[in-house]
Amino acid sequence: MTSYPVPAASPDVRPPDARHLRAILIAVCVALMAVIASVSGLNVAQTHLAVEFGASQTTVLWMINIYTLTLAALLLPLGALGDRLGRKPMLIAGLVVFGIASVAAALAPNSGTMVAARALSGVGAAMIMPITLAVITSTFPKDERGKAIGIWTGVAGGGGILGMFLSALLVDVATWRWLFVLPVVLIAAALAMTVRSVPNSREHSGHRFDTFGALSSSVAVVSLIYVLHEGPTLGWSAPATVISLVTGLAALAVFVAWELRRREASLLDVRLFRDRGLAGGSITLLVVFGVQAGIAVVLYPFFQAVLGWSGLLSTLALMPMALAMMVTSGLAPKLAARTGARAAMATGIALGGLGLVLMASMLSVDGGYLSILPGMIAMGIGMGFAMTPSTEAITSSLPREKQGVASALNDVTRELGTALGVAMLGALLSAGYRNAIGDGLSGVPADTADTAREGVANALDVAGNAGIHRRQVVDAAHQAFIDGWQQAMWAGTAVMAAVLLFVLFRGPTERPAETTADAEPAPVA
Repeated sequence: MTSYPVPAASPDVRPPDARHLRAILIAVCVALMAVIASVSGLNVAQTHLAVEFGASQTTVLWMINIYTLTLAALLLPLGALGDRLGRKPMLIAGLVVFGIASVAAALAPNSGTMVAARALSGVGAAMIMPITLAVITSTFPKDERGKAIGIWTGVAGGGGILGMFLSALLVDVATWRWLFVLPVVLIAAALAMTVRSVPNSREHSGHRFDTFGALSSSVAVVSLIYVLHEGPTLGWSAPATVISLVTGLAALAVFVAWELRRREASLLDVRLFRDRGLAGGSITLLVVFGVQAGIAVVLYPFFQAVLGWSGLLSTLALMPMALAMMVTSGLAPKLAARTGARAAMATGIALGGLGLVLMASMLSVDGGYLSILPGMIAMGIGMGFAMTPSTEAITSSLPREKQGVASALNDVTRELGTALGVAMLGALLSAGYRNAIGDGLSGVPADTADTAREGVANALDVAGNAGIHRRQVVDAAHQAFIDGWQQAMWAGTAVMAAVLLFVLFRGPTERPAETTADAEPAPVA
């Protein structure tokens, strides 16, 4: 793995003690939780937003997706600016922007204001998210860094599910506007702790900021994520989808060519992807987060349409997976220290793949929730073991003065993986359902059958008016959903198996304790 010499801290500056380090970790994790919870929070309020603003489904989806698109587009540029301008000032500014945007969203009088507020929230989130990890990697000493990154990854991985549960609870007991109370409270707490406890550190560079690289990377990321978000809805051959795909690939090619040309003054030295740690960590995170997000998407129809559960209960049902992930993320550094990062990542990927196999083979309508619980827990454990060493492999591959960029790259990888997983597994489930339900609707009136083919929720809704065919429609929909589910799970298993082979043969070769991350922590300002 690439190693970079880093100057030691000045002898007259004392590094943070254990109490101070704990305060720093709590501050950045609270800030991260606010950002992660807001990614999925509005999902539980789609119908409420449509009624409140008289908005179409397309407009409602823009209220949700504009946050993710803005966040992903600005991660790399703002992470790099944080390295240059100072990580603490950037974190404080991001918290202020995010807090203002959240208040504006809570008070939004119309859909246009809501979309603008969510876009501004994405800007603030892009200022916060990479800096939270960069603060850890640039401040914590080597013997504490792995544990801190494990806690950070646990919050990043499980925070979305926890945030969705709390959001669903607030919608049920109050109104959708109370969704923004949670991030505002978290932001206020994080801001107070950041001002008091988080040290400042920054890069001293003799080169001008790579503006063109920042712009081309933003265009590439937002275009490709737009394709993954909108492709399943608009159609993969729709003009908007094709144009976005071509634009994204062209911008990515321009970005790579430009960064190769600039070398030392680049936003991101793309040659570093030849490094086993950076390549292995990035691919592992891409797949792990993609599979996690895709599983959540296909689980909700099972909980709500097949089992008949509420949104709140459905979100609560995901908690065992989230808790398993958060717990094992904290344990992963110990495993990596004993066996090496590659073995820890491979163990996590293998357990995640086992979870997919269990969910594919054990799911049944009669078995209900218990038929998928073992697979969910195995998946959560596997993701926890894989995420922490993957994140540390990425951050250890770039020098300390580039930790904002390293952290942003880590976050962009997760966002791309999430969008890719939702698109792929969701499309496979839908295609498998449509292909399987046809034979089960023999003799059912054409209008009813056409509606039933649209999805399991549609089928169960129309079954109430199907008369003597009610039981037939319900049984056909349930069986078709199981077939589509299995198709999605086996596809995910194949992807995990391919990544496992890649990590075994091309994963990090060194233990985290022997990598770049061993440099002395930055002095406390």
